[in-house]
Amino acid sequence: MASPTVAKAPSVSEPKTLPQKSDVEAFADTNDTVDIEHVPVNDDPRQWSRTRKMVTLCIVSLATMVSALASNIQNPSNFLIEEDLHATSSQISWTLAAFQLIQGNFPLLWSAASETKGRKPVYLVASAIFVVGNVALALSKTIEVMIGMRALQAAGSCAVMAISAATLADIYEPHERGTMMGIFYAAPLLGPALGPIIGGSLSQAFSWRASFYFLLICGGVVFLSFLILFKDTYRRERSLTYRSALQRLLNSSESVQGSSESAIAVHESGKDRTSVKDTEKQLQLLNVPNDNSVVTSPPGLDNVRLSIKDINPFPPYFRILSRKNNVLILTANGLVFGFTYCLSYTCASTLANVYGYNAFSVGLVLLCLGVGSIAGSVIGGCWSDRVLAKMMEANGGKWYAEMRLESSTLGMLWLPPSVVGYAWVCEKHVNVAVICIMLVLIGFSSIWMYTSTLAYLVDANPGRSCTAVATNSSFRGSLAFLSVMVAVPLQDALGDGGLYTVWAGVLVVTELLVILVLRKGESWRREGEERELNTK
Repeated sequence: MASPTVAKAPSVSEPKTLPQKSDVEAFADTNDTVDIEHVPVNDDPRQWSRTRKMVTLCIVSLATMVSALASNIQNPSNFLIEEDLHATSSQISWTLAAFQLIQGNFPLLWSAASETKGRKPVYLVASAIFVVGNVALALSKTIEVMIGMRALQAAGSCAVMAISAATLADIYEPHERGTMMGIFYAAPLLGPALGPIIGGSLSQAFSWRASFYFLLICGGVVFLSFLILFKDTYRRERSLTYRSALQRLLNSSESVQGSSESAIAVHESGKDRTSVKDTEKQLQLLNVPNDNSVVTSPPGLDNVRLSIKDINPFPPYFRILSRKNNVLILTANGLVFGFTYCLSYTCASTLANVYGYNAFSVGLVLLCLGVGSIAGSVIGGCWSDRVLAKMMEANGGKWYAEMRLESSTLGMLWLPPSVVGYAWVCEKHVNVAVICIMLVLIGFSSIWMYTSTLAYLVDANPGRSCTAVATNSSFRGSLAFLSVMVAVPLQDALGDGGLYTVWAGVLVVTELLVILVLRKGESWRREGEERELNTK
């Protein structure tokens, strides 16, 4: 994707194309203040018909399901790949770890681009990269090429994982997001649920390469869906990144005007100029007309072009991390995801090596984890909205983001005991039916909690929901990378019983982090907001 550049400043003989200070101030020329999420815009996505919203939801859900399929569709075929490409178990681990590392951290770039160029262009470019990656994987002749192409595949697949939640935030109000996030997240969970059984079936019937040909076809369908059916949900008036660029352009245009007084009449009001940094903080609240009329872009503002510094992902990334409530929730989400990825990887190994299962049978057992996850996502999302509604009613109709976390406590009760149960039924080589039950319980309780914490990240970071979700992906991918790299050595040293007893202890700490944010998060969040507003 070409790097965006700042539009060339027009010559002094064409002054009418320069945005004037009054153009920018047209966005803030009244008395009533609303939050950035409710700034009036043209063709407001939140006012779209139910049908249009459902089409959007279905497309992004399909895309995330395919992306999630890519993460573990090869797990049942790992031993086949190892034999065919003469690879070691360590190299096979790298095919999984490289995917997770890139899929987790590359969304920082995609999210920054989506906040300046819109959601649809990013979806299209990323889908095209995903298709190319799958072609190369299907034709791989060496394990080194496969590791590299898994990284390329991850770079293409991760955009939808990061941007989809922000897309839903574009079209749904906060009180609807719990249910819709639950429904949406069932789709990417369906990917890991079906991935092993699809991969196992194709590998058993054809070869391990068939899995990547299957992903190639799915990627083509996703690309065409975004190209033909998807309508962009991005509105620049609700993006803090874009509004910061407006202030930058204003300062730039004032400099041009000041140096061209002989050609352009400059009328200074004597007001103190506000620095870019100050304005970015102040623009978090926007003044709108009393009649809530739709805002249209003043003349000249449509010519805004953003430079590479405006899509630098690191300033917003570090801004998300500057708040303690965000850091604790991100850590909790990363640990839960690292655990589930480690579980699916080592479980496949245990079933193949200890129980003697073939690729199809391994996929069938791992389907239980996905079934539990889907149930936990849908039911947990509905429960989250129900609890939120009750708390709002008790609070006089007012809400704050931490209310969202209250619903996660129910799932916390079941997760550590389920993990300990799984640990020792695997260690003692109990009948596989018991393993299936444990996997369903683990999937249900872990995703029940994750649905609420993901919705919280979106609610707690208005105007930066895309960056928040991308940061979440970074934490998830990095911790999944670490968990995969140490999974086999720890499994060999401790056995399944010891390994997952340790994981149960880690998950107890994770739940304590969420509870701490539930109790202290509101005050931390307000401190962070005040600190940002006061930063010079």
